[in-house]
Amino acid sequence: MRAEELVNKQREYFESGVTLTYTFRLAALGRLGDAMKRYEKKLCNALYQDLHKSASESCMAEICMTYAELSYCTKRLARWMRQEYVKTKLANFPACSFTIAEPYGVTLVMAPWNYPVLLCLEPLINAIAAGNCVILKPSAYAPHVSSILEEMIGDYFVPQHVAVVEGGREENNELLEQRFDHIFFTGSTAVGKIVLEKAARYVTPVTLELGGKSPCIVDKTANIKVAARRIIFGKILNSGQTCVAPDYLIVHKEVKEELLDAMKEEITAMLGENPLEAEEYPRMVNEKHYQRVMGLIQGEKVIVGGVGNPETLQIAPTILDEVSLDAPVMQEEIFGPVLPVLTFETREELLPLIRHFEKPLACYVFTTERRMERWVISRISFGGGCVNDTIMHLASSEMGFGGVGASGMGSYHGKHGFETFSHRKSVLKKYNWPDLPMRYHPYQKWKDDIIRKVMR
Repeated sequence: MRAEELVNKQREYFESGVTLTYTFRLAALGRLGDAMKRYEKKLCNALYQDLHKSASESCMAEICMTYAELSYCTKRLARWMRQEYVKTKLANFPACSFTIAEPYGVTLVMAPWNYPVLLCLEPLINAIAAGNCVILKPSAYAPHVSSILEEMIGDYFVPQHVAVVEGGREENNELLEQRFDHIFFTGSTAVGKIVLEKAARYVTPVTLELGGKSPCIVDKTANIKVAARRIIFGKILNSGQTCVAPDYLIVHKEVKEELLDAMKEEITAMLGENPLEAEEYPRMVNEKHYQRVMGLIQGEKVIVGGVGNPETLQIAPTILDEVSLDAPVMQEEIFGPVLPVLTFETREELLPLIRHFEKPLACYVFTTERRMERWVISRISFGGGCVNDTIMHLASSEMGFGGVGASGMGSYHGKHGFETFSHRKSVLKKYNWPDLPMRYHPYQKWKDDIIRKVMR
């Protein structure tokens, strides 16, 4: 089915009103849960084929997080759909005021390849909960996952409600030529700009989940052993192919050597003496990406790692020391298991360094000093982050997840996702009696006096 025909069929289905009821949305979320249970093993196998993700990592970082989001939204859907009453000004007496979440209509979800299950299905959950029809576009760089998702969705949903479109750039372009009511895109900033440009023709609202160079700050008060373990976890998860992975490290000079030694130990503890032989270590998504990341290492001072296997497309966790801001590895988001190390002595050095780059999607600080924690949170602009951890903030359905500036716009997860896929409609309900005369002609001074009082 061509993109235009599919969009038209979904629009007709949406305009019938069938997706608006709580019963329909709840049943659809239930079907998605049933589909995941039935296809879970196939999805895990596909993740291994596309990215060499182990069953454990697939479960932790994709499958279980999707289940958690589904459960969270299902339990709270009725509450989110209710009218929310707000205060009514005296000027509108007698009346009541409320808002209600209205679905946008036909929505497009464009997912990336790095977490191809999670980042396809989580926005889908939010979109279904909000009452929309959805076209899913998985990444062509994760073809096995894409194929299973098409099969799974096709088995449990009619295409007028939810459909999967497979393919690459040609299919992406064809979809972006259509008129959608909302577009949700996760991917690179460069492609995000194209999506935004295409959406502007129809004034289509867009949610962009992008990326950037996310800093990780370690001050001299940090628990070095814990910091090392959690930084390495965040960097080697999915071999660094995570949009909120620590992109570069800024460590206080006094604890730099201690931290580097601790990180080396953690790499060995997690992946053994030769990480390239570790059974559960993911690979780069393709040869092009492998060559790009390996190229960023060239000419730098390698503390640990620095090697790869072109046959398996794996790159050993790599730490680079004494990196210059002008180095190639500092010019773009790395998206691989490579961690450049910079140093600082005073807090004031951090701001110009971090502001050298666009606003990041994430920021992490390891400290036991409350003043340092507050300073980082208040002075550095970022999408979201952690104090004394990495990555884990995105696992909460209670908090919105999204970027700022060049790292994205809008957010999702939990109620934030429900609201992202909804228009918040405002309604004033006026009663017929009494009908106060102040706003009607002829205007008189006594009416003006009353209006001045009640409008303040």
